[in-house]
Amino acid sequence: MAQPQLASIRVHPIKSLGGVSVTEAEIVDNGGLSWDRRYAIVEQSPEGTTGTEPGGRYVNGKRERRIHGLEATYDLDRETVSIGERDSDERHTFHLDLDRDCFTSWLSDFFGYPVDLVRDDEGGFPDDTDATGPTVISTGTLEAVASWYEGIDADEMCRRLRPNLVLEAPAFWEDRLYEAPGQVVPFEVGSATLQGVNPCQRCVVPTRDPDTGEPTDGFRETFVEQRAATLPEWASEDWFDHYFRLMVNTHVPDASWGTTLAVGDRVTVDKSTVDPKSVD
Repeated sequence: MAQPQLASIRVHPIKSLGGVSVTEAEIVDNGGLSWDRRYAIVEQSPEGTTGTEPGGRYVNGKRERRIHGLEATYDLDRETVSIGERDSDERHTFHLDLDRDCFTSWLSDFFGYPVDLVRDDEGGFPDDTDATGPTVISTGTLEAVASWYEGIDADEMCRRLRPNLVLEAPAFWEDRLYEAPGQVVPFEVGSATLQGVNPCQRCVVPTRDPDTGEPTDGFRETFVEQRAATLPEWASEDWFDHYFRLMVNTHVPDASWGTTLAVGDRVTVDKSTVDPKSVD
């Protein structure tokens, strides 16, 4: 098999909204990618203050299905978002900092309750706060999993699963990047060292059409059945109390913060597994 390489990088500037492909991305403090989930939409408390996780205040696809009705595109150089409802041609462009009050007012009107837009430059707002590095999947996996469903292609599956790093590699290759709980698998992407931690536990979001929010009948049941049947021999089954897991969560050691990942970077796996506390 040819050595895997980084096929694409996707960041999601506003948590739970659409992603954007970039040719390179810097690893920022806390191990996330620059621009990935830098912003999050959160509910305002009755007192007018802003709440964030773990208090359950994110406005995201797990709790707010209307978020699927928003379509967002970005100009990262200008730090702007153009946003509107999917079933409308009308779009509004906001600077993510200079126009934040106007943007949050527009979002509040859309959702029907007061929200704020919060920012974190040090790793953003990751889904897994214990493994805050970029998530990893392969092109082969996206194609294989899409084939389990009629009318879903690899591009749509990518938008459902929302990975950061897509590797040019065969199906389920990324299942090599984790071991038993309590261990990590070091691997290199270009000059950066990452550590594979665990297979990502999926939520309700991938079961819905990313454009409409409508649930796909039998998505989870089909996924669980097929994932169990196709789990490769190199996957550590210690994580699979259930089979609704796909994609790999990672941790990035401090020494790799500030490193830039670029499309085309080679991926090399260190065959040894280590205690994460010994290498951070």
